[in-house]
Amino acid sequence: MKGTILDFSIQQGSGLIAAEDDQRYEFKKESWKDHSAPQKGMTVDFSAQYGQAQDIYIISTPTTIVYQQIGTKNRIVAALLAFFLGGFGAHKFYLGQIGWGFVYLLFCWTFIPAFVAFIEFIIYLCTSDEKFAAKYG
Repeated sequence: MKGTILDFSIQQGSGLIAAEDDQRYEFKKESWKDHSAPQKGMTVDFSAQYGQAQDIYIISTPTTIVYQQIGTKNRIVAALLAFFLGGFGAHKFYLGQIGWGFVYLLFCWTFIPAFVAFIEFIIYLCTSDEKFAAKYG
């Protein structure tokens, strides 16, 4: 029979499996037939006797997604710089785009960089942290 581990306590040496037949079966660590420890979310194969799970084998382990920040630049800081000092290219200097920063400084008197910076301010706020870190580091 197949099921998913709902809980396991190392201290007590027991756990609980939700089986495909919509029943729950308790188990003891002595019934565990794998070298790794039972974990919540593991899919297992087992036999049931007297309401207890016996001969438990792992079918699959739970998948966890780990997000890590790729860069050190903060999108909120970049957005605030774009909003308040964007006409002078401060956000571009912050993001390491020095060339664009100088272009913004060179044309700041036209107010075109301020308009573009306002659009970039909105883009920064609408971008997720992961996408921002991947693009700007």
